[in-house]
Amino acid sequence: MSSIDRSQSAGGTRTYEVRTYGCQMNVHDSERLSGLLEDAGYVRAPEDADGDADVVVLNTCAVRENADNKLYGNLGHLAPRKARRPGMQIAVGGCLAQKDRDTIVKRAPWVDVVFGTHNIGKLPVLLERARVQEEAQVEIAESLEAFPSTLPTRRESAYAAWVSISVGCNNTCTFCIVPALRGKEKDRRPGDVLAEIEALVAEGVSEITLLGQNVNAYGSDIGDREAFGKLLRACGKTEGLERVRFTSPHPRDFTDDVIAAMAETPNVMPQLHMPLQSGSDTVLKAMRRSYRQERYLGIIEKVRAAIPHAAISTDIIVGFPGETEEDFEQTLHVVREARFAQAFTFQYSKRPGTPAAGMDGQIPKKVVQERYERLVALQEEISWEENKKQVGRVLELMVAEGEGRKDGATHRLSGRAPDSRLVHFTKPEQDVRPGDVVTVEITYAAPHHLLAEGPTPDVRRTRAGDAWEKRNAEKAAQPTGVMLGLPKTGVPEPLPAVASGCGCD
Repeated sequence: MSSIDRSQSAGGTRTYEVRTYGCQMNVHDSERLSGLLEDAGYVRAPEDADGDADVVVLNTCAVRENADNKLYGNLGHLAPRKARRPGMQIAVGGCLAQKDRDTIVKRAPWVDVVFGTHNIGKLPVLLERARVQEEAQVEIAESLEAFPSTLPTRRESAYAAWVSISVGCNNTCTFCIVPALRGKEKDRRPGDVLAEIEALVAEGVSEITLLGQNVNAYGSDIGDREAFGKLLRACGKTEGLERVRFTSPHPRDFTDDVIAAMAETPNVMPQLHMPLQSGSDTVLKAMRRSYRQERYLGIIEKVRAAIPHAAISTDIIVGFPGETEEDFEQTLHVVREARFAQAFTFQYSKRPGTPAAGMDGQIPKKVVQERYERLVALQEEISWEENKKQVGRVLELMVAEGEGRKDGATHRLSGRAPDSRLVHFTKPEQDVRPGDVVTVEITYAAPHHLLAEGPTPDVRRTRAGDAWEKRNAEKAAQPTGVMLGLPKTGVPEPLPAVASGCGCD
């Protein structure tokens, strides 16, 4: 089907595509951008559109050194499509747009709209203004105009949702450009957060992930240093909310009251993503990270004492400027001591505009690569050993959508354990939907997943599964996703009865 045919097949309704790069905050922002466009009358283009839409939005990331190359490469591929498609518009938003501003339309004059991280709510207006005035619209706000969670949303999942509790960051890590682009931390009021959670649960969501650039610093903007622990406990009182997660915390702000709230609140999952970045005190000081190795390992020890089965993951940067072999050995030491279930490992990449980019002692690529490979090999070994400890355990899984690429060939389904480990399990005879809960026994462990090859005796149908089923039944009439208006305040409508037998902090 040609571009023109696709446009006409929608009966004249303009289509859109949003491409997302970067962190969970960008993913969450893209759900808002999709909601804004649909609220303005646009319809999502087919999944295989690949730029064949009336409006293409690139939600960018500025974290990696080559982020601009990726952006302009994508814009270059879109240029001939736009030339062949009268009326097509291209918009660029996100962190790179906040940083580069006018540079984007100078290098890619076929771009129609450039908007920043603080004014995503302006996208439909800017698109219309660009269309009427027939010239590019560049609008970058210097401070937050409206908290993203007050905007319309098109969620990608019927059973799980992000809930942003803060935006921005007050840290000054020398490798990170996010605070300069997202601004200082701005917290939402606890009542607003809980109102959104209650509205999501009323829609059928049973798992939420609290989201912030430095999520456990929540409360510093509203004058309550224990606000995050209180928020976790309040989530535990939300009827119908089965699973609560959060990302990403910072060791500096990870206090004992948060550990206690995690341990004492049943629906807060035994999972923790705690960025390390380096195990060397010297490198941590150069990174301007406000903790040291002893403090970090002390947190891990306390979490393990309070939540014995917690799965702990981390972020690690290899090859930061000035890192010696001795410094790197300290990182390996922490990895051995902490025994992470998973580690997201990165080779240091210059972030233009950050202090680290101009530091002396930049490490040669060959040295960084060799250290990176050693770290990955060690973590693979530990991940496999930790996963083998799961064999024989009986776990409740929330059935997932699209996480098992080989499920069709293996006659399995996939789900997430409470600690977020991915489990592939034997497809039961009963009908099972994403969002439903099954009970399985783990029979085999690989470094990055578990298997439950025996029968699946217990299937619990849930409201989340009902929500997924309803969404798919309505797919012919509505685009993929779940549309939410503004969260209502107060107590949500009564929940339907559960059917019987049912990521650079």
